[in-house]
Formats: sequence, structure tokens, C-alpha cells
Amino acid sequence: MTEPARDPRTLRDPYAAYEAMRSACPVRAVPAGSGGRVDHLVTGYAEAREALGDARLSKDTGAFFAGRESRRRLHPAVARSMLAVDPPGHTRLRKLVTKAFTTGAVDELRPFITRVTYELLDGWPVGEPLDFVARLAVPLPVIVICQLLGVPQADRPAVRRWSAELFAAGEPDSVDAASHAMAGYMTDLIAAKRLHPGGSLLDRLISARDGEDRLSEEELVSLAVLLLVAGHESTTNALGNALLALLLHPAALERLRVDPGEVRAALPELLRFDSAVSTATFRFTTQAVTLGGTEIPAGVPVLVALGAANRDPARFPAPDHLDLDRDAAGHLAFGHGVHRCVGAPLAMAELEIALRAVLTRFPGIRLAVPPDRLEWRRTRLVRGPAALPVLT
Repeated sequence: MTEPARDPRTLRDPYAAYEAMRSACPVRAVPAGSGGRVDHLVTGYAEAREALGDARLSKDTGAFFAGRESRRRLHPAVARSMLAVDPPGHTRLRKLVTKAFTTGAVDELRPFITRVTYELLDGWPVGEPLDFVARLAVPLPVIVICQLLGVPQADRPAVRRWSAELFAAGEPDSVDAASHAMAGYMTDLIAAKRLHPGGSLLDRLISARDGEDRLSEEELVSLAVLLLVAGHESTTNALGNALLALLLHPAALERLRVDPGEVRAALPELLRFDSAVSTATFRFTTQAVTLGGTEIPAGVPVLVALGAANRDPARFPAPDHLDLDRDAAGHLAFGHGVHRCVGAPLAMAELEIALRAVLTRFPGIRLAVPPDRLEWRRTRLVRGPAALPVLT
């Protein structure tokens, strides 16, 4: 059976296919395209949580592809990012950025996020169709992470374009080219900041590179690229998914319209219901592993379908129902274990502020097209509407 996220027929709604796969076996072999390679796809919640926390599943893509023929030309800063490093190296790198994304640090950013949100909403026409993705879900996270890293305003459109190209499914040449463009840009920006230091997170990482923590130059560029891309890409999709879920569930939408203060409490369920990261990033077995009753040999890629796990009825009863009263705190939308999304507190703040502002400013917001006319991003890793036409 083909992995649902790769099947155009189920791109719009993969959950029925995931349910069929999970019911048959929560961990199963799936074809991985040309070359005859077979991956293992995890669709059960318990199995996904176990896989995400199992040190025998490595994220070291360099080790996996060593000696294997590959035509890909990803820039090393992208191919060997913090997401592709195992502890203890991953622990050292993560420690350098964690302080920037603590709840306290994010609270200091909330006034800036709020101001940017309302500035973007000020430009929305009333009573006319507009694309929520283009008018808010894309620009807000881009502006916030660029502000945090110290990316000049004039450079932000290019950053957004390269980021989108990095997730372009089925276009390996474009992905590789974008990786080089992004890494080249960050290399130049780092050089400029060394000449004219500031107070951004990137400046602090440069100090760590030049100080006792000793980031290598490649690690510095790689961290900068990862933070820039991961810092907005998943939030963009989470915003689109969350608003669409509410627009398709009038009772939930009305509840939050009446009391926007409930948005924060509703976020775990919205994130569970339609995960912005559909499939976790690459892992492979360093030794034979038994997962969900399935024997997986050493050296085999394991794909953890976070979206499927979050719809597992064994963990979340009636999982296809959006229930704002559900205790969804155990969702896997941000992953689990040592690689859990370091930027989760920032994403949560952006989601809360943006959704509250939209529901407060535009209480009559509704879809401008039938749901079956929506187009979804064609990528396995992240999930979200390519556009979300709404009427205010």
C-alpha cells in the first residue's frame, strides 16, 4: 500500500487511509519510490511515541547515506542540520537555542507578535474574499522568526520563497537549489553581523561560535537555516489547519467567537485534529527493532506519521471529531522525546494571538469556497492548505 501522504488521491484527507493502515497493522512496510527501497510507516499512537523516543532509531542521515549512491545535492547546512544529529551532539546544539524559546522568552515577544498581527489584519478588506494563508498565516510567522534572528526586512520575501521551495515535493532540483541559496544567504548574513553586531538570536549564536561553546562554522550556518525555516513553516500550516477546522465545525467556531479567551485551551485539540507536521523527519534503525509487533531490520528508514498517530482511537476516542473539551495534551503535533520541537512555545503563542485576533476582529469569517475546492500543499513532511479563501 502506498503511503497516504504520497498519494494525490488522499492528499486532501489522508485520515481514512491512515485508519485503514493502522487497523491492519500500526507499523508496516511501504514502497519508497524508485530503486526498490522499502520504508516502514508508523501510524499507531503508542508505536509512534515509542519510535520517537527510541535511541535505536537514529536521525544521522549522513551515516545512513554514507556509501549509498545519491544524486541529491542538498547543501550540507540543510542535509546535516540539528534535526539530523543524534545525542550527544544534538544535546549540545539544542542547549544553545533552547533559552530563546522558553515560555518566559516567548512572553517577551508577545507584544511584538500582537502588534504585527493587528497590522496585518488592518489590511484585510471587509466583505471581500481574501486568502488567509497569504494574508496572515504566511507573513506573521516569517516576520516573527526573522525579527528574532535579525533578518533585514528587505530580505524576508526571498527567505520565504526559498523556504517554500525547500518543501516542494517532487522537485528535487528546486529543493537542492533552495538549500544552497538559503545557506549562502545565511553565510553572508553571519559575516555581516560579525562586522556590525546586534542583539538578535543569531548574534548570540555567533558569540557562542566565537566563545567557549565553540560552534563550528558549518554548525552555525546550519542552526541559522534550521531556525529560520522551522521557525515559520510549521506555524504557517498550523494556522491554516486550525482556522479551517473551526470553519468546518460551526459549534466550535461559535464557542470561540463568544469567548476568544478559550482559544489557548483549544489549541492542543486543534493541533491534534490536523497536524501541521504530517510525518516526522527522517529516522532509521541502527539495529533490528521490533515495533508494534513488526520486525524492522537494521538500516531501514522509519517514517513516523504524526498526523495518523494523533487520530488513533486507542489514544483519542472518536478521533475524527473536533472536541474542544478533549484532553489532547498528549498529542504528537510537536513530536516527542529529545527531538521535540524546540520552538513549540513560540508556535503556541503565535497561534493563540492570531486566532484570537481574527475571531475578535472578524467574528463573521467564513469559507469563500466549498471545502472540496481547497488545494493542499504537495509535500509529505508538512500538511496545510496552499490557500484558504475566506470572507470577512
